[in-house]
Amino acid sequence: MSTPVPAGTLRPTRTRTVDVESGGPAEITLQDRDRTRPFLLLHGGGGPATMAGFADLLAERTHSRVLLPTHPGFAGTPKPDALTDVTALARAYVALLDQLDLQDVTLVGNSFGGWLAAEIALLGSPRVSGAVIIDGVGIEVEGHPPTDVTGLTPAQLKAHSFHDPSKAPVPPKADGNESGNDSGPSPDVRALIGYTGPTMSDPTLAGRLGDLHVPVLVLWGESDRIVTPAYGRAYAAAIPMATFTLLPRTGHLPQVETPEELLGALLDLGR
Repeated sequence: MSTPVPAGTLRPTRTRTVDVESGGPAEITLQDRDRTRPFLLLHGGGGPATMAGFADLLAERTHSRVLLPTHPGFAGTPKPDALTDVTALARAYVALLDQLDLQDVTLVGNSFGGWLAAEIALLGSPRVSGAVIIDGVGIEVEGHPPTDVTGLTPAQLKAHSFHDPSKAPVPPKADGNESGNDSGPSPDVRALIGYTGPTMSDPTLAGRLGDLHVPVLVLWGESDRIVTPAYGRAYAAAIPMATFTLLPRTGHLPQVETPEELLGALLDLGR
């Protein structure tokens, strides 16, 4: 068991690669900010950089154990053939929780990571005690399709993703394709589509969300133009124990644009 850390004391972040077995071998590269209460942070298409700053904030303010994995296939990590879809990736993360012997884990996922958090929770692991879905994707909502970002200019992507586009970080130059889902380093789009399929949705997901039996907080930026608040309300409505909270002056990436507001809303889950 981890020992609580006095306020203002920081432990170094450890980065390691964990081998898991879930329908085949897989490697998951993991940043581990070790505190007490465990949070598993799940990034979206922009990669782990879109979650790293919030992981530091969460670890420092709550003295929790904060795990920030890199989904296999992102940031140059290997993606095994067995990880064919989001459910397969979810099983790999349940195997990771088992291997690390974690209890009372809160899942926190943004965008694609929100979908992944839902799939992990649906697997029913007793190690998972709650989930936070932040501007998630994956369901189909009639009349509110996710924005097709593939043809948007960088300026248009910022306008769709941020309430205040000036708050968007300047992505460093990187090899590979670019995506408008998130800010930060260019993600491996092929890895993302390899999990989600070309539509980046699952027509069965909304119906399956009715089987979730852990507390779920659905947080949404009021200015998100990638997946609108109406889409977010439909997400929450599909989950029996969900609470929906709209974050003001925030777009698709609350953990980047308004991290303090996101932290306050997230901590309400445990009160």
